[in-house]
Amino acid sequence: MTPDVRSEIAIQGREQRTLMACAPGVEFTEERKADSGPSVVHCIDPLEDRRWERFVERHPYASLFHSSAWLRVLSRTYGYKPIAFTTSPAGSELENGVVFCQVESWLTGRRLVSLPFSDHCEPLVDTEEDLQAISLALEKESGRGRWRYIEMRSLQPFEIAASLKQTSVPYTFHHLDLGPDIDTLFRNCHKNSTQRKIQRSEREGLGYREGSTEELLSHFYRLHTITRKRHSRPPQPWKWFVNLMDCFGATLKIRIASKGDRPVAAVMTIRHENTMVYKYGGSDLRFNNLGGMHLLLWKAIREAKDLGLYWFDFGRTDADQQGLITFKKRWGTTQSELIYSRYGPSGNVAHIFEPSAANWKSKLAQYVVGHVPPGALSIAGRVLYRHLG
Repeated sequence: MTPDVRSEIAIQGREQRTLMACAPGVEFTEERKADSGPSVVHCIDPLEDRRWERFVERHPYASLFHSSAWLRVLSRTYGYKPIAFTTSPAGSELENGVVFCQVESWLTGRRLVSLPFSDHCEPLVDTEEDLQAISLALEKESGRGRWRYIEMRSLQPFEIAASLKQTSVPYTFHHLDLGPDIDTLFRNCHKNSTQRKIQRSEREGLGYREGSTEELLSHFYRLHTITRKRHSRPPQPWKWFVNLMDCFGATLKIRIASKGDRPVAAVMTIRHENTMVYKYGGSDLRFNNLGGMHLLLWKAIREAKDLGLYWFDFGRTDADQQGLITFKKRWGTTQSELIYSRYGPSGNVAHIFEPSAANWKSKLAQYVVGHVPPGALSIAGRVLYRHLG
C-alpha cells in the first residue's frame, strides 16, 4: 500500500532544503550545509501504512510500544494521531523509523511524544546518517509546529539538535533475563522477601485465575483504582483497558489472586515477540501479607519461561517510589536509569502529576486525588488522562 507521505526533508548537493509538514499542504524551507548525499525524511501514518507492522516485527529493538496494536489503543482511547519519521521512501520496505503521537491539549500544551503512556520507546534507527537526518527533521518540526516540546523515551541516549532546550525526567527501569533455568530464577529472588512471599501464597491456598474476560477486568480495575489512590494518582479510564483487551487479544492476560471469593491482587501482562511485559497491577492492602502479587508475578514469569521468551519487563518506576523500586529489584532484575528527554523552546515542561513538578498546583492536585472516593477518581481519570500523555 502506498503510504501517506505528509512531509520530507530534501538534501541536495551541499545544501539541505527542508520541507516539513505534519499536516498535508504545509511546508517550509531551510538551507543548511551537508556533507552527505541526498537524504529524504518522510512522515507516515503507522496505522495506515502496512509497512510499519512488518518493520516492527523484524527490528531487534522494537517493543510492545512500537506495535500497531498499542498505537491503535492510544488512538481509540484518546484520539492521539500517530506519526512516524523515516528515511525510507514510498514503495520500499521501512529500514528505520521514530514514532510519535501528536498530543493536542489545552491543559498541557501541544506535544510530540514518543510515546504516551509507554514505559520506553526506542528510535528504531541503525545508522548515524539516518539518525542525524531525522534529528534535524524533528528540530525543524518543533519550530514549525509550535509544539511545547518533543519527548523521547529511549532506553539509550538520543539527542535532537542543540538549538532546542533539553530537560530530563528520570525514572528507574527493571527487566529480568529469562535465560537461567527456573530454579535459578527462583534462587536469584530475595530470600527473605520474594521467595518467602511466593511460598506464603501457596500455603495460604490463594486462588488463581487468568484470562481476558469482562469479569476479570472488573476485578482488576477495582484493585488497580484503589492502588492508584494510595499513590495519589488517578487510574486510566475503563475504556483504556477495554481497548487494550480488544487490540492485543490472546497476548494480553489479566491474572487474579483471591482469598476465598475475594480478589486480593491483580496484574495485567502483555506478550510481545520475545518479551512479556508487566504493565499494570493492583492489590488490596489489607491482604498484602498473603503474597498475592508475588504469586501472580511468579506465575507470569514461569509462563514466560515456558514459552521460551527472553525477557520479563517490569517497566518503569517513578523516581520517588522507592518501595516499588525495591520490590522490583528483589526479583533478581537488572536495574537501570531511564531518562525521558524533552526538547523545546522552554525548560518548563513538567506535568502536574510528575515527581519533578514540585509547584503548588502539583501538590494540590495530588492532595485532591488522594482524598476522593474511588468512583470520583475514575471520573478524574477519564477527564485528565488525555491531557497527560
